[in-house]
Amino acid sequence: MPFVVLGVVSFLSWFISMVAGGGSPLMLIPLVSFMYGAQAVAPVITTGMLLGNIQRLFYFWEDIEWEVTLWQLPGVIVGSILGAFTLNYINLEGLQLVIGISLLLMVANYWFGKGESTFTLKTWQFLPLGFGNSFASGLIGSTGPIMNPAYINYGLLKEAMVATKAANIILAHVIKLCAYASLGNLNREYVIYGVVIGAAAFPANWLGQWVLSKMSNDLFKQVTFIFIAVSGVLMLWEQRQLLMGW
Repeated sequence: MPFVVLGVVSFLSWFISMVAGGGSPLMLIPLVSFMYGAQAVAPVITTGMLLGNIQRLFYFWEDIEWEVTLWQLPGVIVGSILGAFTLNYINLEGLQLVIGISLLLMVANYWFGKGESTFTLKTWQFLPLGFGNSFASGLIGSTGPIMNPAYINYGLLKEAMVATKAANIILAHVIKLCAYASLGNLNREYVIYGVVIGAAAFPANWLGQWVLSKMSNDLFKQVTFIFIAVSGVLMLWEQRQLLMGW
């Protein structure tokens, strides 16, 4: 029964993340934490995200923006290694709170700002962004769709965003899994749970890419920012005890 619940929630999260440009871990992190403990979140989510994004890369290989990917590459490598190793030594509950607030501010800036883009972004800036995102992801399991506004303002929409994100996510998760394994944070049970999440991605990605192909760019942006807003609220809700402590 637990595997069925994990599989169904994983399917829904993968489908939503396909049509919203990412963020599937945000539905899965609370579930994995509740079912298997907080210590399982990072290795289980990482395993599942690796498998599901490999399939996405198969669907959208021709849509990858390689210039962005190559600029992110060094930051992703260094950030993933540092984040995975730092996980063993510090507990940054407040980091998820900061990310949640940041997501809501991005949504407010988009909805109440003027123009199609809220800021300009140069390709080289994906290097530090890739580092920061990968480092934070290594610490808390996922940063949600925090990179989506950057991709949108750069001009990557729909298949291009999903493909480019998948390319960078795969590299980051391979590095993190190697680090988790070397530190003893990855065991057989965690791998099995991750495989369930990854397996659920296959039908969800197939259905999601069909729906994505029917969406207009404007609708995609609206759905993406709605999901960013929901992600921010969920992150704040998970840290409600920390907020109440203030």
